[in-house]
Amino acid sequence: MPINPNLNSLAYFEAVARTGRVSLAAAELGVSAAAVSQQLKQLEEQWGVRLFRRKDRRLSLTIDGELLFQTTTSAFRMIRDARSAVLRQRNSRQLTMRSSPSFAVRWLTPRLKSFLDANPDWGVRVDATPDFSDFETEVIDLDLRYGSGAWEGLRTECIISDFVLPMCSPDYRDRLRSVSDDPVLQFAQARLIHSVKALYQWDVWLVVHNIDPPTEQAPLRFDRSSMAIQLARDGAGIVLDSATLAQEELERGSLVPLCTAFEVVEFPAYWIVCPSRHINRRPVRLFTDWIRMEGTKFDQSARALLEKLGCRLRLAKDGEPGLR
Repeated sequence: MPINPNLNSLAYFEAVARTGRVSLAAAELGVSAAAVSQQLKQLEEQWGVRLFRRKDRRLSLTIDGELLFQTTTSAFRMIRDARSAVLRQRNSRQLTMRSSPSFAVRWLTPRLKSFLDANPDWGVRVDATPDFSDFETEVIDLDLRYGSGAWEGLRTECIISDFVLPMCSPDYRDRLRSVSDDPVLQFAQARLIHSVKALYQWDVWLVVHNIDPPTEQAPLRFDRSSMAIQLARDGAGIVLDSATLAQEELERGSLVPLCTAFEVVEFPAYWIVCPSRHINRRPVRLFTDWIRMEGTKFDQSARALLEKLGCRLRLAKDGEPGLR
């Protein structure tokens, strides 16, 4: 039957073998020399080998002791290095997060200076990637995730809603209006731009509004909302996407609602996600408080902008995307 190693005895052994003296090891470990000697005796008895030669109160490693020392000193050095790294990470003024790319570029970055102004001594690292963090193996404070909020085992808090509607350039809208005054008939001549990773897709939206999809010779599909929004702004078609991400274009008028008869669908979409234990980290608390406030201000301004454009808002219904 294998014998489980006594880690406490191994730590005492490693300290004696490294310092060469029981007294020095005892001082380093903060225990008595007698306690160290007792642990060494127990370790030798447990393993059934001699680890030290004792002569004139001096210790030297046996062959077995040398083999064990090479292994234990390497292992304990790695543990000490890991502890130092953890303490540096905990005590450093650094916030590390991941964010979905389009949200990071279009929403977070234009507002981030206000957080830095309020916390000038803090460093911030943002990895703009669609990949979620593995909090058990990576040194990440939090994620800003786009999705339904259903991530098991993690703390989630919705910070911003999404406001989804068909948008296009003013010229493209006028071109469709020259075909027909009926927005339903306009879709027969429209080219749809697909944001393939968005929660709300064209196929669902068209069914909800009882509209036949147009016959598209070459559909336009993009895995980044920022690309799809840009193409719609350039007049290539209609995008069903986020007013949250396209706020600047809607304010400037380079994007407009296709038709205000279509309601804007609202649902929770952008979340702070992290293990519950991370909430006790000061940078996480500071950033959460800040982005919660920014999210509240944005939701109010987004609703006001859409209402100014003549749009009506409604919450997503059962069976529509965006609901848990």
